[in-house]
Amino acid sequence: MVDTDYLTHTLKNGIRIIHQQTDSPVGHLGVLINAGSRDEKDDEHGLAHFIEHSVFKGTKKRKAFHVLSRIEGVGGELNAYTTKEETVLYATFLTDYYERTAELLSDILFNSTYPEKEINREKEVVVEEINSYQDSPSELIFDEFEELVFDGHPIARNILGTKERLHAFNRDKIFNFIANNYHTDQMVISSVGNIDFPNLVKMLEKHFGAVEQKFRQSTREMFSGYQPQTKTIVKETFQSHCVIGTTAFDFKDPKRIAMVLLNNVLGGHALNSRLNLALRERRGMAYNVESSYTAYSDTGLFNVYFGTDKENLNKAIALVEKEFNLLRNKKMGAVQLSRAKKQLIGQIAVSTESREDLMLTIGKSYLLFDKVDPLRVVFKKIEAITADEVMDVANIVLDNNKMSTLIYK
Repeated sequence: MVDTDYLTHTLKNGIRIIHQQTDSPVGHLGVLINAGSRDEKDDEHGLAHFIEHSVFKGTKKRKAFHVLSRIEGVGGELNAYTTKEETVLYATFLTDYYERTAELLSDILFNSTYPEKEINREKEVVVEEINSYQDSPSELIFDEFEELVFDGHPIARNILGTKERLHAFNRDKIFNFIANNYHTDQMVISSVGNIDFPNLVKMLEKHFGAVEQKFRQSTREMFSGYQPQTKTIVKETFQSHCVIGTTAFDFKDPKRIAMVLLNNVLGGHALNSRLNLALRERRGMAYNVESSYTAYSDTGLFNVYFGTDKENLNKAIALVEKEFNLLRNKKMGAVQLSRAKKQLIGQIAVSTESREDLMLTIGKSYLLFDKVDPLRVVFKKIEAITADEVMDVANIVLDNNKMSTLIYK
């Protein structure tokens, strides 16, 4: 478990660097950009994700094969992902290849050419990704639920986009989106590996320092005006799938940490979560049951998902609502709260053993907050949560009158 302060530096063009020194022969390096699908205009739906796919398809000095082989040819891995608010390019590699990785990430981020032939081929890949998603109701329902909750707002749209929009994308649209959304003051280079920080800074200065400074001037369209909705869609599925949820706290809200604890108690990954015990262990009503909480820059989303036999749907919904009401009306006891805190602290500690995850986590924290709390500080904040705070958060978020519901049956 890593628990130390992190080393940081800012390049003259505004790109920030954060580094965690390790003694591992494997290094992790990523570039996180504060731009995602919610930053798209109406005619750009799916473009942020499509750029993430197409960025590997050739640069001014490399063809697609050479981009992919540069790191993977020496046993490393090159990857990327897109969320509603971030685009991330990252790699895992032997530390001997730190500079090779830094140079490649800079090249694909700032010098990709997006050849028409390559992007037309990649459109077919993304179409298949969309088809695969639409074949998975347990995944698709989350996107349709966000469309229900954030009705009409850019954050409502799914990340993959649509086949119709996809086929209209071209190089001009790609370069326009990058020019409008990739700003140097909204980029963080995150590193976890066995390299001295001065050497890392010198290396990143060489490959990223010459990039022209470009600071963000505009702000995102804020979400407001949530109205609870209920929707049922008839599908040819063996199970009924259900998502129940509502808006929650943004990532700067002081109630966010108590919300993370509450969510973990209710339906976190552990088998002893309240929903797992109520629906699966005691009654055998569900195989998958979980809750999740996602914090965005101006809002948040809390939801519960389960799949169950169609005959058990109403009973399962009633059990979920019962657990909501228990947390709203019955304060957690001292022993119960202590166990919940220890569980969350343990889960966070275990997650830091994945150094790739650690690199992405500290990068995102630095991108959003311009700082990273060491684990000891995070744990102290969790330990400070009171039963009254948990109950207060439960009464704000777990109000059945504020819940939206989406059912596939």
